[in-house]
Amino acid sequence: MGTLYIVPTPVGNMEDMTFRAVRILKEADLVLAEDTRTSGILLKHFDIQNKLMSHHKFNEHGTSAGIVERLKAGQNIALISDAGTPGISDPGFLLTREAAKAGVEVTCLPGPTAFVPALVMSGLPCDRFSFEGFLPQKKGRQTRLKALAEEQRTMVFYESPYRLLKTLTQFAEFFGPDRQACVCREISKIHEEAVRGSLAELVEHFTATEPRGEIVVMVAGNDIKNKNNK
Repeated sequence: MGTLYIVPTPVGNMEDMTFRAVRILKEADLVLAEDTRTSGILLKHFDIQNKLMSHHKFNEHGTSAGIVERLKAGQNIALISDAGTPGISDPGFLLTREAAKAGVEVTCLPGPTAFVPALVMSGLPCDRFSFEGFLPQKKGRQTRLKALAEEQRTMVFYESPYRLLKTLTQFAEFFGPDRQACVCREISKIHEEAVRGSLAELVEHFTATEPRGEIVVMVAGNDIKNKNNK
């Protein structure tokens, strides 16, 4: 059988690409890409001349079975997303699961993931954390926020700049305006920035300053011990 390689790609700076990632993408029989146009730019930058095939959330249910058959026939296939590690708020889980079920070897290379540097630079506890990704947009959103109100670990969210202010306002409502948080944007890019403060302060900041770019939000957990000592 072949091997399915999960290959992280830079979330910003092209220098974050690893030597191993470049080698695997050059050697693979096929590269699966979330957006072939975006990934085509990346491959051209590293002089990777390999066949690209589209594999994204809208077609992965239909293409995964055929890809697994290729793997079983001996092909080595690499999966990349537009940026970061596939499977982390990106397509990848379904194919990985089906390949593993079929007995295919699955290997994930270490590499860029936006929330890890954001969490570490936030100044909030990162020894234990809860990665929440994108919250539900409508159905189940308030239920999830209520459930997270008592979460004691640092919480990590992805958010669009267009919804950031609404989300921070809801966080202040459900978690309390004094809860500490950090908004990181444009990780590993020229305009990388980390804004720290209480949720109320962050709401004020992003009301005055329009948020832009790719955003990761970290919110401190609910410190039950300190809460009970007040």
